[in-house]
Formats: sequence, C-alpha cells, structure tokens
Amino acid sequence: MNDVKTEPTAGRAPREERHASWLELFFDLVAVAGVQQIAHLLLGSPGLHELGLYALLFLALWTAWISFTLYANVAGEDTHTRTVLAAMFGMAVMAASVSGVHEGDDQHARVFALAYVLTRLLANRAWQRRREVLVDWPAAQMSLGVVPWIVSIWAHDPTRYWLWALGVALDLYVTFAVSARDFVKRQQAQNRREARRPGRGESGPVSVARSQSEHLTERLGLFVIIVLGEGVLQMVEATSDVEWDRKVYGLAIAAFFLLVSLWGLSFRQGSGGVPLLTAGALPVRIALPLHCFVAGCLAALAAALGAAVEHLETLPDTTRWLLCSALAGYFLLSGIAWLPHARGRGHRLLSVTLPCTLAPLLLAAFGPEVHTVTMVWLLVLVTLWPTFRGRHGGDGAQDTAASPA
Repeated sequence: MNDVKTEPTAGRAPREERHASWLELFFDLVAVAGVQQIAHLLLGSPGLHELGLYALLFLALWTAWISFTLYANVAGEDTHTRTVLAAMFGMAVMAASVSGVHEGDDQHARVFALAYVLTRLLANRAWQRRREVLVDWPAAQMSLGVVPWIVSIWAHDPTRYWLWALGVALDLYVTFAVSARDFVKRQQAQNRREARRPGRGESGPVSVARSQSEHLTERLGLFVIIVLGEGVLQMVEATSDVEWDRKVYGLAIAAFFLLVSLWGLSFRQGSGGVPLLTAGALPVRIALPLHCFVAGCLAALAAALGAAVEHLETLPDTTRWLLCSALAGYFLLSGIAWLPHARGRGHRLLSVTLPCTLAPLLLAAFGPEVHTVTMVWLLVLVTLWPTFRGRHGGDGAQDTAASPA
C-alpha cells in the first residue's frame, strides 16, 4: 500500500487572489532585525573573516525565514500561529546573537547555533504534522544540514565556522541533488517506519505539496523590499552622526538614487532582483537560491553605502570593492534569472548583463582615486543603463514582477 500520494493535493494555486497575511508580515519584521544586525558586520573595513561570517549568518537567517515562508505559503489559512510565533522568537534570538558572534563570544555563538537548530527542527515538525512533502524545497524538511550545526554547539573558533559552512553546503546539496521522486520515496519509507512503531498506529497518507507561485513571489519581493529599506536605514543612521555639508548631501542623494534605481529594476521591470516565479520560467529550487544570493548582494551594498559616509573623499579599498562587487553580483544573478527568457534575445545578455556586471568591477579595480560621491553616481549610471537600453534598444526586461497587495 502506498503511503504517499503522488498527486499534488496541496499548494495548488487558488482561484481567488491571495496576499501575505498579517501574521506573515509580522514574521517578516524579524527579518528586518536580522538583516540589519548581519549587515553591520560589513561596516568599517571588513576583511575576509567578516565577509565569510556575513555570508554564513545571512544564509542561516534566510534559510530559517524561507522554511517558514514556504510553510505558510502551502498551509494558507491552516497555518499554526503559535508555530510561526515560536519561529519568530528563534530568529530574534539569532539576530540578537550576531554581534557577539562577530566578537568571538562562545556563548553568543552557541546561542545562535542552538536557536538556528531549534528553528529548523520546528519547521521540520510543522511539515510532519501536515503530512506533506514539499518537493520544491526538500531542505525545509530534511535535517541533514542541521547536523553540523548541532555539533558546532560544542566546538570553538574556527572549527565552528567550518561546521556552519558544511551545514550550509549540505542544504545546498539537498536542494540541487535530491530529486522529487527520491524525496517522496524517502518520506514514504519514513512513514512506513513510523507506522510500525508501537502505539503510533496509522497516521494517514502523506501528500505531495507544491508552493503557490504568486503568493511566494510576493513574499520574496517583500524580503527584497526589506533589504532595500535597510539601505535607506543605513544612510539615515550614518548621516545623522556627521556634520552635513555638500559632500554629505551629494552622497545621500546619490545613494538614494542608487537604491531607487535598484527598486525600479527589481519591481518595475521584473527581472532585476526578484526571480520570475510568476512566469513559471524558473524552477522554484533554482529561483530560491538566486533570491537568497541577490538579497545578500543588496544587503552588502546597503552596508557599503552606510560605510561610505565615513569616507567622503575616497573609499578604502575594502569598502570600494564591497560596494562595486555587490552591485556586479546583483546584475550577474539577475542575468541568470533572466536566462530562461533569453530565447531569440541573447543579445540582451551582451548589451545589458555583461556591461552592468563588468562596469562596477572595473570601477573597483581602476578607481581608487575616484571621489566617493562620484563613485556612487557612476554606479547610479550603471543601474540606469538597462532602462535606457530597454527604451532605445528594444530589449528591456519584461514587466512580470510580483505586485504586492
């Protein structure tokens, strides 16, 4: 007897239009706190240690966030409020531990790892209660990547960081290597083992669940909005502590234009930051990692803008490279997200993606003497190129971005 239904009984796109609930919006506020704390790791003159730690902590926060975002996406009105609130508390603890982790405090590092582990296990438990298999994102239900994090609770620097990196790598492996069929078979075998346990009895079949693309695209877009808002917040905090003069005014205006341009690419043109889930061109397993990496680039860019306020003449090498490489990564990943739409229009990759990726890197390499305000304005021009090319070259991005409620 089959324990797993192979027909997707959950996650079908509803006939009525569905938007993020108040609980989901409340949950996203924790992401605001987490992104803000993690972005602070890149202030000043970050080295390789800070960059690596930033990547690890951002991936951990995003993984915890997406696990419950997908749970609410599939469960809809059946979402357990207490489960989501418990996850919020766990993510808040992670956010509060970030500064201590950066300072090398063992207690804060253990608390961060423990909160991450418990949050991931809570997500796993939520799916078990629903008796569903989410084939779009197996890592949300498979605990393989959590094991190194558990071991890291008893480890010290730098071993714990390598264990965290191993956990992240295992989650990525599960995402790309475990097929939907293998995942269903695994869940089927687990279901049979549980049914044979004394006192467990028959708990019912397990259904295949798939995410609702329109609602998920909106949640991903809201996360990008949060990250762009973090850029505004970084500028507000940085400029509030310095004496205002023409240079500060020029930098603030340039930074605002840069963030607005990125917002326009992401949400007005549709292919510049929010993967095109609504068009069905990208598999969810590919779109979600792209979203994570794009959001990470934007958060790094926001931190670099905040650090630029302290260097109004010229940017230090680390800040300049962080600012420019983050923007280059944004365009590179956006180009990858656009690839399924490139049939017959491959010239857009050469006329938009390639120059917008290379130009910031060239500015980083050959612009150590460029004035800070000038550097940011040059990056603004880079972000305006796709719009200009679309209007005058006929190869602009599609207007397929999600439209928030």
